[in-house]
Amino acid sequence: MLFPEELYYNEDHVWIEEDGGQATIGVTEYLQDELAEALSIELPEVGTELEMGDTLATIELRQGTLEIYSPLSGEVLEANQDLTDSPDWLSSSPYEDGWIVRLKLVEADELEDLMDADNYTEFVQGEN
Repeated sequence: MLFPEELYYNEDHVWIEEDGGQATIGVTEYLQDELAEALSIELPEVGTELEMGDTLATIELRQGTLEIYSPLSGEVLEANQDLTDSPDWLSSSPYEDGWIVRLKLVEADELEDLMDADNYTEFVQGEN
């Protein structure tokens, strides 16, 4: 499994694309097996202030729910409302159509705690 080189990752299998003080956030392909069963997603409201570790989204799966936690602190600029109609995009298009939110970053130094693609690949291989 290859992970896009331009993204950051965390141990919760969340990807982050930083661009000029904004971050687009989604879940990695690694979670695809679980997310293939996604029935719905609950997204934050635009303007919501999130701290690192706050619940970013809740995904309802056939076997229960999965909480996605914010890897960064920031203000929600946009939530991908298309996911409410097509939660399967989380697994079928995790890096394109399946993004979850865009944040305005408030703590840019939090990016330093994230993994690059090589480190994330090693992390995933260590979990198997």
